[in-house]
Amino acid sequence: MAEGTSRTSNKDFKRFLTIALGSCYEIETQLLITFDLSYTDKTNLDSLTNTLYQIIKMMSKFSSSLKIQ
Repeated sequence: MAEGTSRTSNKDFKRFLTIALGSCYEIETQLLITFDLSYTDKTNLDSLTNTLYQIIKMMSKFSSSLKIQ
């Protein structure tokens, strides 16, 4: 997202938000792997994924609010 803020149009910035959302889903996969490998417990996994889903929701709403010319 930070990289996209220097772009001159909302269309360019929105593309970077889309990439950042993809990265969020990669993090979700990594969290599930840490649980599967017993590096974390279910309580911690749930807490982290809930936080991640809140971030995804905020980013999605922000992205949809951008006006594209």
